[in-house]
This record gives sequence, structure tokens and C-alpha cells, in this order.
Amino acid sequence: MTELSAREIASYIDHTLLAQNASREQVVQICDEAKKYGFKSVCVNPLWVSTVSRELEGSDVLTCSVIGFPLGASATDTKVFETKHAVADGANEIDMVIDVAAALRGDRDALVNEIFAIAQAAHEGGAILKVIIETCLLTEEAKVLACEAAKAAGADFVKTSTGFSTGGATVEDVALMRKTVGPEMGVKASGGVRSVETARAMIAAGATRLGSSSGVAILEGEQSGSSY
Repeated sequence: MTELSAREIASYIDHTLLAQNASREQVVQICDEAKKYGFKSVCVNPLWVSTVSRELEGSDVLTCSVIGFPLGASATDTKVFETKHAVADGANEIDMVIDVAAALRGDRDALVNEIFAIAQAAHEGGAILKVIIETCLLTEEAKVLACEAAKAAGADFVKTSTGFSTGGATVEDVALMRKTVGPEMGVKASGGVRSVETARAMIAAGATRLGSSSGVAILEGEQSGSSY
């Protein structure tokens, strides 16, 4: 496989700003950066979706909203409401955190039922769903279970991490997720993707999308100190 250039990697990146103290100026800045560098999407908290959608209008960059973030510990109905609201505000993509406790106790039905409801809400609005399984908190068995549940429920992607817990993406987890969901479903690596070398390693392991707040640094060949 030919090594991807930094510029080719841009199309894999969800340019991300999830800080709770983010300002409107910072949100507008990442939208400008996404358009300049050709990132796949801009990923923000629901509060900023309408702003991002307006800023990206007329470009090829998508609008992505997190849901149930970062703990995943809200009711399914709440996540569904958040999803519908984000889609109405202009979100093309939804990144939703699972009920981590359900994965740890092996409750496949609970996972499938929740993910199905949110996938339905996203798809009815023309958006895709990425399911954040928070790999750093799961056993290998629970990682496989969560990925299988996401696939069975009709999600479009599985995603490693929120970037707000005890760890982020690893090459090993990305490879396991790819093996579990097969070649057709998307796999997103997020949390700790801060250099072009890490980005290439995640893609080689099977990632088809990268979540990072360090997209500009990655493309410019710099090492970012960001935690996401």
C-alpha cells in the first residue's frame, strides 16, 4: 500500500472542537481551517451545530455533532431527542456514546435497542451514525460485543473513544474493531491522533475516519500537544 501523503489524510479527518469553554470565534476558526485543508467534517457539541452548518454552507465539509457526550449515561429517549435536534440544526453526522455499562455487563439487547433508535432518528434526517464505544473502559469481549451490536442495529461507523476518558485510540483496538465489523462498515479512530505517523498507523490498521483536534498540525507535519 502506498503511503498516504499528509494532504490525502485530510479527507479522513473530522476536525474537532469539543471543549466546554469553546468560543464562537474558535468554532468559526475550525470551520475556516476545515474548508482550507479539505477535512471531512467539523465535529462539535450540539450547541454549535447550527453555527457550523451555516459556516460550512457551500463547501464539501460535513457538520458532525456528538450526542450523549462524553459519558453516554443518559436515557435513550434523551439521546434520540438530541439527535433529532442536531439533525434539524444541520448535522450530517452523529457521533453517539453508548451505554458503556451495558457493554460491560454483556447486555447485547440493551445496546442494540438503543443504537437502533438513534440510528433511525439519524437516518430519517439524512444523517449517518457513528457509535462511540469508549474502548479504554471495555474488556476485549465487551469491545467485540459493542461493535457487533452497532453493526446489528444499523449504525454506519464504530468509533474508539470520546477523548475525555482514561485513554484514546490504539492501533490494536482499531484492528480489532475492523476485524469485528468487517470491510464495509466505517471505523473511526479518535483520541490521541496528533501526528501524521499516528494517523497513517490508524488508517493502516483499518480506520476510515480520524477524529482529531490536531488536524492542522498533522497536515503541517507538527506534533500537537492536544489531548484529543
